[in-house]
Amino acid sequence: MEPVVQTSYGPVRGQIRDGVASFLGIPYAASPTGKLRFAAPVPPEPWTDVRDASAFGPTPPKPDYAPPFDRLLVEPSIPGDDWLNLNIWTASDLTGPSPTADRRPVMVWIHGGAFANGNSATPWYDGQAFGQAGVVLVTINYRLGVDGFALLPDAPPNRGLLDQVAALEWVRANIAAFGGDAGNVTIFGESAGAMSVITLLAMPRAAGLFAKAIAQSGAAQAAADPADAALVSGELGLALGEALTDSDISANGLAEIELGTLIAAQAKVRDALATGPDPARFGDTIVAGSIAFPPVIDGDVLPDHPLAAITAGASSGVPMLIGTNTEEFRLFIVPPGTINAISDELLPAVAAAFGATDKVVGLYRANRPDATAGDIFAALVTDKFFRLPALAVAQARAGGPAATYFYEFAWGRPPIGAGHALEIPFVFNNLERAAQDELIGPNPPQDLADEMHRAWVRFAASGDPGWPAFDDRRPVRIFDTGGGSVEHDPRGDERAIWTAGTVV
Repeated sequence: MEPVVQTSYGPVRGQIRDGVASFLGIPYAASPTGKLRFAAPVPPEPWTDVRDASAFGPTPPKPDYAPPFDRLLVEPSIPGDDWLNLNIWTASDLTGPSPTADRRPVMVWIHGGAFANGNSATPWYDGQAFGQAGVVLVTINYRLGVDGFALLPDAPPNRGLLDQVAALEWVRANIAAFGGDAGNVTIFGESAGAMSVITLLAMPRAAGLFAKAIAQSGAAQAAADPADAALVSGELGLALGEALTDSDISANGLAEIELGTLIAAQAKVRDALATGPDPARFGDTIVAGSIAFPPVIDGDVLPDHPLAAITAGASSGVPMLIGTNTEEFRLFIVPPGTINAISDELLPAVAAAFGATDKVVGLYRANRPDATAGDIFAALVTDKFFRLPALAVAQARAGGPAATYFYEFAWGRPPIGAGHALEIPFVFNNLERAAQDELIGPNPPQDLADEMHRAWVRFAASGDPGWPAFDDRRPVRIFDTGGGSVEHDPRGDERAIWTAGTVV
């Protein structure tokens, strides 16, 4: 029998597979189109008839990834206007109009994609395994790119973050009907989704909407100053050219532009930042984050830089799990062949662009005597952009009222290795869905997925993933084949040479 659940806005009908009920494409806010295009999210219109929730809803408009990443990071595009929707997986015996009182931990997934791509319908995010493990899993969509994050004079800032808050408010009001404990919600995400998690920790409007947080391969790297965000809006105007009838970028003006034209212009700005990261064009905070449309420190929705807010104690009572992959940056430079273009002669210059002195480069060379210049560059930028920011968040929270736990995902398949995003199907225990994908390949280690998935579920249930909390010894749970290990301050000499004179 197909399960029916009554939400605040109307009944929804899901489907059951292997003891797990799924409810897909449920709107948590009204369609962000027309007059609501650049407005803060508002509740959806109620409905009375039972709404079919057996298929994913529409996905937010976005540009395609540039080749070859369009092949590696496959994501569906589902047409329609109601893309502010979410999906739920829960044990089938806890659904229906009268769920039992045995509430289950809730996990809310925020997808990545540089705040410009991604959606909740990606197969890697299927919540079947979480449902079978006794978790109520929620995945959400939110506005992306220009619609979600462009700073506009006649629109509220950080609309994509406001969407995330609206989704969490929906979860708080409705998740009990799906068997979930509204008082035990864990937000988790990867890349821009992890940066969203860190940002939500710093946002007063998100306070009280979640009890725990997990950040995978993202920290406080992407938070733009308003002046730099204004520079990006200027770049968007140049990319639109004659399609923009008014020289000023505004919500009213952008609403008049055909959506495909605006998405194409957004992609031009993205590509310009990637190929020519000039602070004079994009500002220091945009260039440092390498994301064209990140959250903006606007003084209202996001009052302060997330790391500054966390250092000052924001969300210090929220247990956190945070970490990175061993070879994050190889995803970005191996597939297009960039790694092979970095010679021994070129390495010092390209490393210096990321703040690596000759002394830093020399240590990485000494620790990798057989590595190519491209391999060394990948290791340098992995640490600069991913590992060190995550460590900075962990260090800022160390000794606080709630524990912070650090991990590193180390398994990978050549030539990319343990690159960015590779841990996701292991966390979701979705290797059957991922084994056909080029990044994962055939026969990935199921025991590693079982171990990592159990740790995430345990953390959501209890706040303790099963290894020592981060402190001055810097314990890190290494996830790899053979059971992995806990190491104290792995590659500590490389961490220290970057951070000499700081507290990280």
